[in-house]
Amino acid sequence: MSIIIKPIVTEKITKDGEVFNRFGFVVDKKANKVQIKKAIEAAYAVKVVNVNTMNVRPDRSTKYTKSGLITGKSNAYKKAIVQVQEGETIDFYNNI
Repeated sequence: MSIIIKPIVTEKITKDGEVFNRFGFVVDKKANKVQIKKAIEAAYAVKVVNVNTMNVRPDRSTKYTKSGLITGKSNAYKKAIVQVQEGETIDFYNNI
């Protein structure tokens, strides 16, 4: 089971990474903070200080079309904000 699904690269999290050494990841819904910490430390060779998690609810949408009313929703996921030790960093762009 892969715990880390993908990193989150947005303006807000990039600024957090520069200022507070915090990085965001989409993780498995069933993973807990200890498992996330171990997976990040193993994958990126950094020392994790703090892990915050949040469950992101699905967004619901309604569309009016010729064939009628269509409703849908996006997928729910779990987000982890990981703070690494001072002086260390995670580079997402080194493998491109």
